Amino acid sequence: MHMPHLIEKKKDGRALKEEELRWIVRGITDGSIPDYQISALCMAIYFRGMNDEEIAVLTDEMAHSGDMIDLSCFGSLSVDKHSTGGVGDKTTLIIAPLVAACGAKVAKMSGRGLGHTGGTIDKLESIPGYRVELGEEEFLRITREVGVCVIGQSGELAPADKRLYALRDVTSTVDTIPLIVSSIMSKKLAAGAKSIVLDVTVGSGAFMKTVPEAVNLAEKMVAIGRACGRNISALITDMSEPLGYAIGNSLEVKEALAVLKGVMGGDLKEVCLALAGEMLSLSLEMTPEEGLDLARQTLESGAAYEKAKEWIAAQGGDVSYLEEPERFPVAEFVEDVISPESGYIAAMDTEEIGHSACHLGAGRKTKADEIDMAAGIMLCAKIGDFVEKGDVLATLYTNQEESLSESLKRYPMAITFSKDPVEKPALIHRIIR
Repeated sequence: MHMPHLIEKKKDGRALKEEELRWIVRGITDGSIPDYQISALCMAIYFRGMNDEEIAVLTDEMAHSGDMIDLSCFGSLSVDKHSTGGVGDKTTLIIAPLVAACGAKVAKMSGRGLGHTGGTIDKLESIPGYRVELGEEEFLRITREVGVCVIGQSGELAPADKRLYALRDVTSTVDTIPLIVSSIMSKKLAAGAKSIVLDVTVGSGAFMKTVPEAVNLAEKMVAIGRACGRNISALITDMSEPLGYAIGNSLEVKEALAVLKGVMGGDLKEVCLALAGEMLSLSLEMTPEEGLDLARQTLESGAAYEKAKEWIAAQGGDVSYLEEPERFPVAEFVEDVISPESGYIAAMDTEEIGHSACHLGAGRKTKADEIDMAAGIMLCAKIGDFVEKGDVLATLYTNQEESLSESLKRYPMAITFSKDPVEKPALIHRIIR
């Protein structure tokens, strides 16, 4: 194998052979291929692409580059969900206990947030005592006994992807479908679940801005998962506005609890039910309609909330915060964003709103940044709602008073108004099975 030859081969648009791709991944993993050659290959892939067979081999080899979690002890009951990211996406906090309460096993590794997207692990860490780092034995034990366990991603899970992504991030080669697919699916395959449901978000707050782009990504990931022996499907969900009304870690936990307790509905509840229904359909071998019905009945019965308390307690979390959400700290500085005009909200720059929440302290600009668990934004109006000039569009929360002035300016600029009525966006654009 000769790396310059393989770079040239891909630069010319030719497909790489299985043995060539596996050799490249091994070189990425053990460090024998230098960064500049890997970066050159990424750029060649960016412009020339990869066929489905190449993507499948690349994904499989990256999945096997580190630890492979063995969930075979749960048979066909193990199920995972992956979201491509967004703003206000707290679906795992609701879906994980809901699906577990129905009899499936959710052994899940989640990530932290960076930039405008929030991370499930950060949100869970806003619950005092919750442990995100567990050994494999305890991880499996809690999943077996409770039905759900959610921890941070292991440093040894798909290490080839970790190095590859770090180089893509600094060479502007992140946004290419073959490398996105292999990155996401290698980690999902290594995590071991028999069934996987992909939540591919689309819109102004998502990585994929148009439905055709999102469908293309979803179809390729579903094909890879199926080729690797997994039950897999994908939902194209809307992210043209934040999901729910809360943005920020403890704020989102409280909103998730409101759904679990049955005191809140709306878009967050319906998206969670759709994803949970799909997960149950795959893992419990029932029709999608039966899965959705079971998810709705279980949520409305209160069983999902009880399972959430059992899960949080099993991982060391203080359950009294779930029972009394008012115990979560409230930020010192609270300020309303006032509507500059009257009209219907026609569009929201959701990514910009996510950056505003990040600026308040709710997210990270770099991996080293500390998060303010109480910081964030509570929306008061979304697409399709009518507001009068002077009405409150949103409320900002922060412990950094100096951050308020910029966020107060940025938020209204992310809103587009219309004098005419506007339809609310569809929640689920497509389902790919």
